[in-house]
Amino acid sequence: MNEHAQEIASGLPPDLNALPRLNGFRLRGIAMTRLETFIDAAFAFAITMLMIATQQIPDDVETLLAAFKNVPAFVTSIIVLGIFWRGHWLWSRRYGLEDGVSIFISWAMIVTMLIYIYPLKAIFSSMWRLLTDGRVGHALGADSESQVRAVFAVFALGFTAIALEMVLLNLRAWQLREPLRLNVREQAMTFNEITGWSIPVGVGLISLVLALCLPGSQIQWSGWIYFSMVILVPLHKAYFRQKPEKAFH
Repeated sequence: MNEHAQEIASGLPPDLNALPRLNGFRLRGIAMTRLETFIDAAFAFAITMLMIATQQIPDDVETLLAAFKNVPAFVTSIIVLGIFWRGHWLWSRRYGLEDGVSIFISWAMIVTMLIYIYPLKAIFSSMWRLLTDGRVGHALGADSESQVRAVFAVFALGFTAIALEMVLLNLRAWQLREPLRLNVREQAMTFNEITGWSIPVGVGLISLVLALCLPGSQIQWSGWIYFSMVILVPLHKAYFRQKPEKAFH
């Protein structure tokens, strides 16, 4: 091992089997690192920016009822952010990495996420308005087809970038599997995370292509394509669930 790998290995306890486990994975990062603390603070700030009332606390019934039209978009936006937050939390718990590459990728994730929340809420608000025939949510507010394409494209780029950053974090752990002393099962689960996060990367790229290429009357398919993950992700999990070591080999 090189010097950097030796530094990572030196931070591990001699008896890894004494560590607490989550689904059979020994948790090398059970104690929160400064990197994880900062990531949590960034996610909390992002959720704060997704406030229900966009400007101020409602002071009359009409404003209050209007504010509640934002609730579905607010909740679904938090769910999406929560999925990415849990992905980073799980990565932090499993590996406890705080090296330069991991820090750089995590910071890139923070920057991407704080930019991504604007199109995130706009797209979900527009989706709920369409699904409820205008009862909740708000119109996208675009004045032209090119603006609609731009919003969907920015959303796709943000979604793809965050998912790709999760792939890179797990790939970093895979590269350090020797100093981290990952056993066969842990290597298989790490490989599973890499392929699993590749699904939203692929879906995001397809959405981007659809946003740029579809005719204006069908541009909404750039958004509906994300719901394919409701099928793709469970299928991926089912494939690796029974015996991850076998799927790895």
